[in-house]
Amino acid sequence: MRIAACVRETIGVPPQICYEIWAIKIIKQETIMTTKRSFLTRREFVSAAGAMAAGFAVVPRYVVAGSGQTPPSEKLNIAGIGVGGMGAGDIGAVAPGNNMVALCDVDQRRAAQTTQKFPEAKPYRDFRKMFDEMEKKIDAVVVATPDHNHAVAAMAAIKRGKHVYCEKPLAHSVHEVRALMKAAQEHKVVTQLGNQGHSFDTIRDFCEWIWDGAIGKVHTIHLGCSAVNSGLDRLSRLKEVHDVPPTLDWDQWLGPALDRPYHPAYLPGSWRGWVPFGNGTVGDWTCHVVDPVFWALDLGAPATIQASVKNYDPKTQGDAFPKGEVLTYEFPPKGKRGAITMHWYSGTERIPRPPELEADEKSVDTGAVVIGDKGTIIYGSHGAARVRIIPEAKMMAYKRPDKTIPRVKEHHYDWLRAIRNGTKAGSDFSYGGPLTELAMLGVIAIKLPGAKLEWDAENMRFKNSAEANQHINPPYRKGWTL
Repeated sequence: MRIAACVRETIGVPPQICYEIWAIKIIKQETIMTTKRSFLTRREFVSAAGAMAAGFAVVPRYVVAGSGQTPPSEKLNIAGIGVGGMGAGDIGAVAPGNNMVALCDVDQRRAAQTTQKFPEAKPYRDFRKMFDEMEKKIDAVVVATPDHNHAVAAMAAIKRGKHVYCEKPLAHSVHEVRALMKAAQEHKVVTQLGNQGHSFDTIRDFCEWIWDGAIGKVHTIHLGCSAVNSGLDRLSRLKEVHDVPPTLDWDQWLGPALDRPYHPAYLPGSWRGWVPFGNGTVGDWTCHVVDPVFWALDLGAPATIQASVKNYDPKTQGDAFPKGEVLTYEFPPKGKRGAITMHWYSGTERIPRPPELEADEKSVDTGAVVIGDKGTIIYGSHGAARVRIIPEAKMMAYKRPDKTIPRVKEHHYDWLRAIRNGTKAGSDFSYGGPLTELAMLGVIAIKLPGAKLEWDAENMRFKNSAEANQHINPPYRKGWTL
């Protein structure tokens, strides 16, 4: 079976699902540059992360809405929404030292391993019912559903004053991103986007090098992921009639998405390739790959975005994402930096090989090539893994600056620590929201290939496309609201 190319440089990904498989040594970033193979299976990672997380047993709830002052030894009561797949890994990381009180998943088969591991947690299939019955017993929530359900689940938690860890991408539309950012600020909850690499040492190294002027003024970025998240090859199968599996609540799985019959082409895992449910490769990987340059260069919102797509007609094939695309973002000058052009490459469209790269070195499949007026930096996915200046001679000659950004222990730990201290997590929604918005703008551009869309971030609208504006806030199915 084919291993997805999107993680050949850093992390192996199972076929179809394309979930991250983590290396335990990647948590201690000082070893990543010399570790030839430290890749573990998801089960091994969850076990290791759980052991590492065992140190946060002391978590007071003084910042949890409505709870008041509590003894320092009290544990967090955590609920999970979406507890199979990536959700199982997240729960494995936050559970040690805390209480898992509720586990919600629309697919009993997918949830079985997690629910068996935490028999004390009450099982649910509808998170709305879970909150109705257990609102006062829940302090924090982990959301790891398919993309189209992220916003409704996270918002339900935030409005009840619960802290939220939400898998990436944060939402399924620009409107949802903005609504979650606003609600999190108003309800003063601690949030964290699940872009785990934001807590790695290597992303901090990259930022410090950029700020130190290691490659001069950055003007061009080539980055992306070679994973193919597309339902194109299965479009013709959607006319088939299939019975809903007895373990799946299809109505709850659909959530706010518009009604359609069940089909096994949509799930599990493959929902990323379908427009009503996922966000394609750009939605899946922007929060991992763009994160380092977004932070280091304070990119903010683009002025324009344009998609180039081959062999794809959004009018007849618009239910599915294409197999590849190139997205061009133009960022205006900001602060001391100049204008920056960023090219995103998905799937069958590949990042150009940088000319400075040694002939015997493999080019970047998933990651970035960052070009300044004095040099080039390349890195892989998840927190700028294997970041280095090229060619190697320049890397060897570079005198690395002092470390000025505080290092953190681990991404889930960072969230729990912020809850404990009443502070902000490193990739809270005020940061992770605008980062996710870049992906959502890319999704819109894919629906209008060739059009150079002018984005007015302040007013959340496109200046030159009424058609594009229709995709900023897609309609929900009756009975669902934020």
